[in-house]
Amino acid sequence: MSDIKDPSLAPSGRRKLSWARRYMPLLKSVEADFLRDKPFAGLKISASLHLEAKSAVLCTVLQKGGAQVRVCGCNPLSTQDDVCAALAETGVEVFSHYGDSPEEYERHIVRCLEFGPHIVIDDGGDLVSMLHSRMTDLLPGVLGGCEETTTGIIRLRAMEAQGALRFPMLTVNDARCKHFFDNRYGTGQSSWDGINRLTNLVVAGKNVVVAGYGWCGRGIAMRAKGLGARVTVTEIDPVKALEAMMDGYEVMPMDRAAEKGDIFVTATGCRDVITRRHFLKLKDGAILCNSGHFNVEVDVAGLEKIAVGREEGRSELVKGYVLPNGRTVFVLSEGRLVNLASGDGHPVEIMDMSFAIQALGARYIADHRESLETKCIEIPDEIDYDVARRRLAASGMEIDTLTREQEKYLRSWEI
Repeated sequence: MSDIKDPSLAPSGRRKLSWARRYMPLLKSVEADFLRDKPFAGLKISASLHLEAKSAVLCTVLQKGGAQVRVCGCNPLSTQDDVCAALAETGVEVFSHYGDSPEEYERHIVRCLEFGPHIVIDDGGDLVSMLHSRMTDLLPGVLGGCEETTTGIIRLRAMEAQGALRFPMLTVNDARCKHFFDNRYGTGQSSWDGINRLTNLVVAGKNVVVAGYGWCGRGIAMRAKGLGARVTVTEIDPVKALEAMMDGYEVMPMDRAAEKGDIFVTATGCRDVITRRHFLKLKDGAILCNSGHFNVEVDVAGLEKIAVGREEGRSELVKGYVLPNGRTVFVLSEGRLVNLASGDGHPVEIMDMSFAIQALGARYIADHRESLETKCIEIPDEIDYDVARRRLAASGMEIDTLTREQEKYLRSWEI
């Protein structure tokens, strides 16, 4: 039995799902394969996802493959209650409300897992963490899982290094058809969509500080530059910092950038990126937001401690903090993922690729359950290439293939 906010919201959710499905040709083709082959017959799948239309389509595709599917949210502010209502009508069991309290959020993770999944699909690592801490009795039944995010993979590799990981996990974010497109083009567009929805401010001419120059940071910086901003990048990796410089951005530590920026976007996957020592350096009216998975990159708790007052923002997701020096700074979406907490997340076509990898990754686990090692496993090239070919075909594009002579040349050391 699902635990959703309001079943009467389903008509709105059905419209969103219908729109998303129209522009997800990869998942449609995967669904056709699943309907034919039933790779998940007799299997249970638990998924923790940002519960909006694209992820709902993924859940229905897994279900068409023969799986019994349960899903919960992976962030309290990214759940769309109308989508949950529509998804629950399909027979997928849904456990999430927008704005879940910490207690409700945890309870929904437990409900998602308690039927004993064979495969887990995670976004940030909450399912894996719960299985390895409080629900260890379910571990023997888990064949493996897929992890979507950079943050989640960091957690998985830490578990693997400590010998704590108890089942195989495919690192979906390592797939080229994931991070090249989802992290760069998806995060770049959706982050600015969320920021612009909340602020209604011009980006052109402003100083934008992007913390982190991984694939997500690259996309955020690229789109800020395209909107006319002057972009500064902060980094801890000298190679990435050098790349940012070569891409035309200023590079400096956050201690210096704090005095310069009008809008700050964090995308590091780490914690305490903008902290108390930075807050008092910020301009009056500076805007802070985060595109990393967890709400720990901007130290909102520390900001609340030093604030001497509050200023009402443009909406409930724009909170102003009056500092001891009289300046006011604003935090968007409580420091949570700004692209999902205040928007619809990545564009549909981008998530079509990422979720096709998730679906095919889950099938890979089902098909190879007897031979997978208990460790972090990169997505096989065959899945990456399959997704790329499906995407090209859906776009009406073709590519060259090697001739026998070319193949022979590439395998030879002789001139």
